[in-house]
Amino acid sequence: MSPDNFDLFADVEPEQPPRREQIGEQSWVLRGFALPLLDQLLPALEAVLAAAPFRQMVTPGGFTMSVALSSCGTLGWTTDRSGYRYTRHDPQTGQPWPAMPAVFFELAQAAAREAGFADFVPDSCLINRYAPGAKMSLHQDKDEGSFGAPIVSVSLGLPAMFLFGGFERSDKSQRVPLLHGDIVVWGGVDRLRYHGVLPIKQGHHPKLGEQRINFTFRTAQ
Repeated sequence: MSPDNFDLFADVEPEQPPRREQIGEQSWVLRGFALPLLDQLLPALEAVLAAAPFRQMVTPGGFTMSVALSSCGTLGWTTDRSGYRYTRHDPQTGQPWPAMPAVFFELAQAAAREAGFADFVPDSCLINRYAPGAKMSLHQDKDEGSFGAPIVSVSLGLPAMFLFGGFERSDKSQRVPLLHGDIVVWGGVDRLRYHGVLPIKQGHHPKLGEQRINFTFRTAQ
């Protein structure tokens, strides 16, 4: 599917035949990989959000992110005026972040294995909610204690145009369309590539409505 045809998928979700697409030396898009577990993923997500609801966070520069965030696992990612970091407790409630549901953990490990990272043990899952218009600027995931583990990123709901760049912010980025159930895995020599998401287009997904949900699994410590 080319970027020129991407708007056609804002309201009608096609069936994704499972397949792998390589986008870097150690980077893959696993098309439709999450779909078989969807009936388990969504109730597990609801349980996590009941304990740690979505919230708009503020960057160290004072900007409110357009994407709403939550977390589960031993460590949750957070940002405020004092910086980006992982915490063991949800700063909004003072309680530990919800445990990572078993189905989340199993999906992340299975996707990592499929992409060649057999030893992935995620301890953090950042959950992002993109309403139409929300975006994520180009950035590196570099708040983790080491970069030996891959990033596993699951897309649900509305389509997104994923930007997968180089090792400098100014490097040219690939545009990778992501649909409901797709998973992107990158690690090894590609672990610190810049990446982001263009503004989500208006649409209505038959299962998730007017939103895109993204799970990003990491080994934070």
